[in-house]
Amino acid sequence: MEKQISNFIRALRSAEVRVSTGEALDAARTVAMIGYDDRLLMKDSLACVLAKSEAEKSIHDRLFDLYFSAAPAGAPSQTASEDAEDNAGSEAPQDAAERLSALTAPGNEQALASAVERAAEAAGLNDIRFSTQVAYFAQSMVRAMGGEALQARLLEALQGRTPDADAEAQRLIDVRRTLTMTARARAERAFEIFGAAETERFRDDVAATKRLSAIEASDMARMKQLVTKIARRLAVKHSRRRKRTQRGLLDVRRTMRANAGVDGVPFNVIWRQKKKDRPKIIVICDVSGSVAAYVRFLLLLLFSMKEAIPDLSAFAFSYRLKCVDDILEAHEFDAAIKKILREVGLGSTSYGQAFSDFKLEHENKIDRRTTIIIMGDGRSNYGDPRLDLFRDFAGRAKRIIWLNPEGRALWGTGDSVIPRYEPFCAQMSHVATLKDLEKAIDEVLTAYS
Repeated sequence: MEKQISNFIRALRSAEVRVSTGEALDAARTVAMIGYDDRLLMKDSLACVLAKSEAEKSIHDRLFDLYFSAAPAGAPSQTASEDAEDNAGSEAPQDAAERLSALTAPGNEQALASAVERAAEAAGLNDIRFSTQVAYFAQSMVRAMGGEALQARLLEALQGRTPDADAEAQRLIDVRRTLTMTARARAERAFEIFGAAETERFRDDVAATKRLSAIEASDMARMKQLVTKIARRLAVKHSRRRKRTQRGLLDVRRTMRANAGVDGVPFNVIWRQKKKDRPKIIVICDVSGSVAAYVRFLLLLLFSMKEAIPDLSAFAFSYRLKCVDDILEAHEFDAAIKKILREVGLGSTSYGQAFSDFKLEHENKIDRRTTIIIMGDGRSNYGDPRLDLFRDFAGRAKRIIWLNPEGRALWGTGDSVIPRYEPFCAQMSHVATLKDLEKAIDEVLTAYS
């Protein structure tokens, strides 16, 4: 039973429920205290030990019901039929057919379930990861129960060509079908326990490395969930980093001075601290047609981190620049993006005009704490790029980060003025996927840690 608890904890971990080694030991001690007789008590007790949030409790309860379902956890001793299963490889076809027929007979559901559980362990079913493996593991379980001997006996019956042989063949086909369906149902349940979360992670990894311009409407629900996970991960990471650096190093001189009145005994310890700025981010987005798909995910990621970045302002432009904070705060995100594109996304792209608008109306937002993030391809239709204004912004801000969805090979071609802006940027990166965006925002926040 300790193995059953260990496998259950492994299933929880695969579903991204964080279970420490100490909590796993607590779970084992809990089960040792309450026993296995009361299933509901066991479920509630393990939930108290292993689940630390409502979301984790929901996952725990679902996996508990799947894992500790009607199938028995194990048997204390072997019966004669179990001994026969252990010797299934050397069993005569006739004997195997009779044993498996007995297992699938009405009233023997418990014996069949026990046999399937032993076959699942023999086939390594807990290692299932993808739904495409269900059929493979189901066939492996049938073989472990003596399916090859049953198949040999079925072939003998099919070659008999008599009414009795045909009846026997039909009976054996029914037995094989019952075994296969039972094994498949057990494999599907194992996939839901051990593999479903792994499959979801695989799909998330694929989505995170897919070009944002290629994201389809059917992908949006997954992408939003993925952005939420990334935002939570970055917020936790950088809040911990700030907390670690909060204490600083011992300031010996100030500590001695503060304790001069008590003969230098350091009752009051003074720590030397380096002041850390709180993040202040201004994001300026080109929402013309070639860049709009990328802007959507950048804004979704940043505004999903409002608690970690409370001082956040967003501006959008194609020709004239507009502050879009009110739109993003007043509307559901998809509706807000549509409104921004409708109001700002039309017109001939002009970076020079956008920087001029920012200079006239919003330059006072820039101070030494400010990181300016620009999302755009730097294609300004051969207009004046206003490098003078951009240079001034770079001098006033903490740093400027430019995120460009175009590949580096295209920078400076045609009407691209990216090489002229690059000297004033602390960093200029090519971003094509959600992973690229995560890395860029991580680096921005690291500068404040």
